[in-house]
Amino acid sequence: MDSLFISKFGIRTFIAIVHDFAAIAVAWLFAYLFRYNFEIPAEAWDALTKILPWAIPIQTSLFLWLGLYRGLWRYASLPDLKRIFVAAMLGYGVVTLILWAMQLLHSIPIAVFVMVPLLLLLIMGGSRLIYRAWKERRLDSLDGYGAKLVLILGAGNTAVSLVKELTGSRDWHVVGMLDDDPRKLGTRLQGVRVLGVINELPQWVQKLNVGHVIIAMPSVSHRIHRHALEMCSEIGVKAMTVPSYVDLISGKTTVSQIREIELDDLLGRDPVVLDDEGLHGLLTGKTVLVTGAGGSIGAELCRQIVAFAPNRIVFLELNEFALYEIQEEFLARAPGIQMSFVIGDIKDQARMSQLFAQFQPAVVFHAAAYKHVPLMEQENACQALLNNVLGTVVLAQVAIRFAVEKFVLVSTDKAVNPVSVMGATKRLAEMVCQASQQSVAHSSPATCFVMVRFGNVLGSTGSVIPKFREQIARGGPITITHPEMTRYFMSIPEAAQLVLQAGLMGGAKGGGEIFVLDMGDPVKIVDLANVMIRLSGFNEDDIRIVYTGLRPGEKLHEELLSASENTLPTPHLKVRIAQARQVDEKWLSNLALWLNKITVLTDQEVRDQLQQWVPEYTSKDNVLNDNGQGKIAC
Repeated sequence: MDSLFISKFGIRTFIAIVHDFAAIAVAWLFAYLFRYNFEIPAEAWDALTKILPWAIPIQTSLFLWLGLYRGLWRYASLPDLKRIFVAAMLGYGVVTLILWAMQLLHSIPIAVFVMVPLLLLLIMGGSRLIYRAWKERRLDSLDGYGAKLVLILGAGNTAVSLVKELTGSRDWHVVGMLDDDPRKLGTRLQGVRVLGVINELPQWVQKLNVGHVIIAMPSVSHRIHRHALEMCSEIGVKAMTVPSYVDLISGKTTVSQIREIELDDLLGRDPVVLDDEGLHGLLTGKTVLVTGAGGSIGAELCRQIVAFAPNRIVFLELNEFALYEIQEEFLARAPGIQMSFVIGDIKDQARMSQLFAQFQPAVVFHAAAYKHVPLMEQENACQALLNNVLGTVVLAQVAIRFAVEKFVLVSTDKAVNPVSVMGATKRLAEMVCQASQQSVAHSSPATCFVMVRFGNVLGSTGSVIPKFREQIARGGPITITHPEMTRYFMSIPEAAQLVLQAGLMGGAKGGGEIFVLDMGDPVKIVDLANVMIRLSGFNEDDIRIVYTGLRPGEKLHEELLSASENTLPTPHLKVRIAQARQVDEKWLSNLALWLNKITVLTDQEVRDQLQQWVPEYTSKDNVLNDNGQGKIAC
């Protein structure tokens, strides 16, 4: 019989039932012992022997029926104690009714009647909590030998939550915490001691023989974050981190979802503070159209826009596969929002007119562009001109005709003093929007044109980061054009957030503003490569760096402003307004006539004619290094 019971319920459940079976008997026995000062008279013994055959099976059966054995003692918690209380009191009530029906209730002293449920709760609940405490100590001591010893940097709410979630883990054994708050030094949080300050990490790693560090400070500045990462790198310990502050407060992830350090953690910046109320006014309940929605920036813009509950998002993309991928993502991500996934060429005025007439977008984010500098410089210059400039002309004209409230152009730092076809075409696109704003200056309602200029984004399609990852995966070498080359970088989410913020602020000065994002300090590409090599678990001896010379159209250093431009502040610390050279309606009409006459031009013809439209553009064929040969780093 016992073997059948065990096979049905499992050995742990069987032991728990036997324990509670005995606990009921012990509770009644000790209630009588306490009542009679451990000298139970014969008549009391007689009453007890009549009570137990009823009390034990009735209460045990009720415990089973109420699901008291579905949990594990190792994880006993307050909800389990509540279930025990309900089950014990209900069972005791049923036993009391049966004893009353059998006329045995009068033989039970009042003191016993009161003590039995209290003792039963103490035995059942206490044994479970004692077992949990023993199990956790056992895991810390015995199983801890197979776990990874880890120090946690930070002792705030996130770090405390992390310690709580890692308690009892077979993979991690937290040996201490480090924090710069003097009030926390020496204290114990969730049983783990705050050993010292963060700068003492090397000493504690050596003293405790720690191999892993988890950085649990998602809300601190990236300067502190980078400092912690540099210390970990110097002393040779594996650094990991918790999800970002934004992901934690949004509920996307939990602190226990620790991950390895990524490039964003090293090059990232402080979180962007958005004007949520203003963005709700711009986006909520409206139809928003995003061009290039399958690209890195376009897709991230859509992800950010979804949070503000638009009435509809129109995903406009020329690449069929990119549109399919973004459709698959967003149908699962935001099922409650109307979405339209449309294929179209921004140069096709008839198709754009059809889409604007059908969806009547209130806000347009124009992220579609050909942006790869060397690829657009040779063999494809005319296509860059038509896509980046004529496409913007067509979209701007259609937006004005259909009374779009706000038109936001995603531009680039390569539009400043451009030396590439891509940069020059993006500067022309900016000028198209400036002139379009002039053309609607006296119209009502008038479309507000906004341009947002920023540098490279980490991990975007065609950027250097994916290329470096592939080269490292192949065992190297990493190819870099020049040892002194620098670029500005920001993360894709930050870029998208600031584009939204600039789009909101546009129009405060009449529209046509060029907003320049704060890109921080430029990063040397060779330093970026070295960081990626270390993050991949290699060193500079394992993966070589080869210098190949500047490619056509490339600069050593990018600029966010030209020499003739200066900026004005905005209410947002990371966004400023560039005071750029203005163009008028006549200029725009002449440009449109020229673009519409183009059928095909050679690369050199494109460069020659671009210089007439963008005076600051300089076509530099001598941007390669002196002998055009690559060099290998020693």
